[in-house]
Amino acid sequence: MGSFVGLVPSEHSSGQTRSQGPITKAGNTHVRRLLVEAAWHHRARYTIGKTMRDRWDLAPGPARARGDAGNRRLHERWVRFLARDKRGTVANVAVARELAGWCWSLAVMGD
Repeated sequence: MGSFVGLVPSEHSSGQTRSQGPITKAGNTHVRRLLVEAAWHHRARYTIGKTMRDRWDLAPGPARARGDAGNRRLHERWVRFLARDKRGTVANVAVARELAGWCWSLAVMGD
C-alpha cells in the first residue's frame, strides 16, 4: 500500500550497490498528502478523548482493538524515531507509510 501512494524510498541499484533516495511520489497525491498530515497527529502522546470513545462504541470489538493497537504502535514509532534523532519530516513519512498499511489492514478485516 505504501508503494501505491508513493511513500517508499526510490532506489538506484547496480550489482551489489544499493542506494536509496527520497520517496517516489508515485500514485495518488491527495491520498499521500492526507496520510502524511494524519501521521503528524501520532507524534503527540496517545490519549483517547470523549469524542473518540463515543465513536469507538459504534464500531465492532475487533476493529476497536485493532484501532487502539494501531494508534499506540504509530505513536511508539514516532518515539523511536525521535530517540534516534531522525528529522521530523523523514520520521513522519515513515509513519505515514505504516499508517497506509494499517488503514489497508482495517479495510480488509473480516467481521
